[in-house]
Parts: sequence; structure tokens; C-alpha cells
Amino acid sequence: MKRGLRIQNLGGARAVILHRPHATVAALTRQLTAIGLVVEQVWPDLGAEALAADFVFFDADTGHDAQFPWGPGESPIPMIALIGSEAPGRIEWSLQLGAHAQMLKPVGDNGAYSALLIARAAFDAQRELSAEIAELRRRLDERRTVVQAVMKLAARGKSEAEAYAQLRKMAMAWRISFEEAAARILGGDGGADDRRNRG
Repeated sequence: MKRGLRIQNLGGARAVILHRPHATVAALTRQLTAIGLVVEQVWPDLGAEALAADFVFFDADTGHDAQFPWGPGESPIPMIALIGSEAPGRIEWSLQLGAHAQMLKPVGDNGAYSALLIARAAFDAQRELSAEIAELRRRLDERRTVVQAVMKLAARGKSEAEAYAQLRKMAMAWRISFEEAAARILGGDGGADDRRNRG
């Protein structure tokens, strides 16, 4: 799905910088403050306060998994890697952690605004894709449930078409969805209604 970049007003947004005290932090703080963000620097761990932030910048050079209150790839907010060493292992770690954008160190007088927008867009796209995948998995599971219910009804001596029609009739009689009726059949709680609708 192609969609336009949502340019948001960043004034008042909160950013947490997970980095030891350094000139990088000072330069980044100047940029973010000029954009209108409220900035907090923390080290060595990202505490629960990060869950209330809108963005997290983290040191990709010396960072490690234990610094974050969530697992790799499970960040609830956009994350921006601050990269000084382009060692493949450090870049791989920041990607596994779930970086949505990056800034190269040393940080100068620009780059933060574009990193914020890219991180937000990547984070939003990732969440939309995850929701779409979850919905597709749910629908696939429901289809499997329907197939299994039809097979269970067909095992009583009916053709697949007759079993499918019976399942549809049961769903209508119970006033529930087709998929819910299939789950009820598989759960074995069709009871008397099941026997009445065997026709």
C-alpha cells in the first residue's frame, strides 16, 4: 500500500537520547530543541519513562539489548540509531533491535528533522504491516476452522457440499457468524442444536 508521508508538527514531542554524556548528545539536543522537542538524556539504561516518549535515539556503538525495557524488534516507539562505527556487527545489531532510522556521528547542525520523519514513517508502516499480517493470519485460522468443521460434519455420512450447507444452516439458527458456528462445532458444544440441524 503506497501512501504519502505524514508531515507532523513535532512541537512538544518527547525524545529520549540513550547515550553517555558526549558532544553528540549536546549537538543532537540543540537540533531537537530547535525543532520544538522536549529532550531527555539517559545512560546507561532506558527506563520506563521511555514508554511515554515519542522517539528514542540510541548509541549503536556501545549499546546492548539489556538497556531496553522491550525485546529486539518490539519497540513501541520510533527508534533512531546514532552510528559512529560502521562495523557490520554494530549495524546488524541496531537493525535487529529495530532501528527505524539512523544518524551518523559526529552529529552536526542538521539531520535530526529528516531522521525523525523517516523514523516515524517507517514505524507507522511497520505497525500497519503487522496489523495486516495479524488480520490475514486470523482469517486463515478461521478458514481452517471452517474446513475442519465441515470435515467433522461430513464424517457423519454427508457430502462436503451437504456438510457445508448444514454448517451454514446452523450458523443462521444460532444467529452467529459462519466462523463462530464452525468453532462451536469443533468445540463440541453444538449439543441439541447440533442434533436438530443435522437434516
